[in-house]
Amino acid sequence: MYALVTGASSGIGKAYSTILARDYKHDLLLVSNQPTELQALANELTKLYGVKAIALYQDLADQTAAHTIHQWCHENNIEVDILINNAGMFFWQPLVDVPEKKIETILNLHMFTPAMLCRLFGEDMVARARMQKNNPTPQRSYILNMSSMTAWMSIPGIQCYNSTKAFVNSFSRSLYYELKPLGITVTTLTPGAIDTPLYGLNDKARHRLVKLGISLTPEHFASIALRRMFKGRKKAMPGWINHLAVPIISHLPDRLIFFAMRRFPQYQSIYK
Repeated sequence: MYALVTGASSGIGKAYSTILARDYKHDLLLVSNQPTELQALANELTKLYGVKAIALYQDLADQTAAHTIHQWCHENNIEVDILINNAGMFFWQPLVDVPEKKIETILNLHMFTPAMLCRLFGEDMVARARMQKNNPTPQRSYILNMSSMTAWMSIPGIQCYNSTKAFVNSFSRSLYYELKPLGITVTTLTPGAIDTPLYGLNDKARHRLVKLGISLTPEHFASIALRRMFKGRKKAMPGWINHLAVPIISHLPDRLIFFAMRRFPQYQSIYK
């Protein structure tokens, strides 16, 4: 059995892959659009931890990506019992300034491909669960989907990001109820700030946020997320500050949001 991790070549995906290999001795199918980094990670994990780690290059924003990966697994006799939909992107920009292709990319990457991977590999998991119906110790299966605490927020500039993460949140929680009776758990992660280059902050700012507890390192976050997944939890929002931030930011008065927007260069063209 293999754990399929998307966006595995860097950031949280790399942390998931490393922890699964090191702490859980689980074989891995690593998927991303960075072939060099991906192969290097697969070689490193195999060498260090003695697991099978396979690198599979795939542009996950392509609408055929899920079918391509699923077909490749069937052709190579790779059975997936852990599916981690981690690949993502982030940008902060007024919608009217976002290139149309960029919008298509984030919609496919955050919604279409994860949903189709859940559909295709979920069907395999269901088939295995039914075959093991009378087995006293059946093989369990897990799906982990990455949403965000912004799923509950209406923040200007990240309208595509938070909307797609809201889809992941709702989709995953519904899927949890469908698959739980078969012994297949779907865990939704709604993280806040994670210390990765995704947000475009400099090293000094990133270090300060981690020190203050506002941001979590990928390794810390991934270890918590995997523990929650293996416990069969429906949802998890690691980081104490996120539980305070969500209700506060979600209920900010409109005039305060407009005031803040006027201070950012991205919106100067709108207010001229």
